[in-house]
Amino acid sequence: MNKSQRVKKNEEFQAIFKNGKSFANRQFVVYCLENEQAYFRVGLSVSKKVGNAVVRNRIKRYIRQTFLELTDQIYPNMDYIIIARNPAAKLDFHETKKSLEHVMKIAKAMKKKS
Repeated sequence: MNKSQRVKKNEEFQAIFKNGKSFANRQFVVYCLENEQAYFRVGLSVSKKVGNAVVRNRIKRYIRQTFLELTDQIYPNMDYIIIARNPAAKLDFHETKKSLEHVMKIAKAMKKKS
């Protein structure tokens, strides 16, 4: 994922929280909001309550890799904020990917497989 595909600034996070729609499952919460770019952007939030720095960074790596693998299935011109919940700390990569796919389908943020 390029740096241009990330939501970094606090004002952008707050705008997405305020104006976006949220969808959740047990492991993740996703906020979605349309943007003007031709690509989607992702912001990650993993609280210290989830685990130590090693655990939090692993979760963020897994999320980024999942978005990289699903790039062609995810709708462009959208901003997504992914918030990891406590159970996400116990997941391996494949479970993380499956859980994220599930919550993105709930959010109707993924194209149907052809």
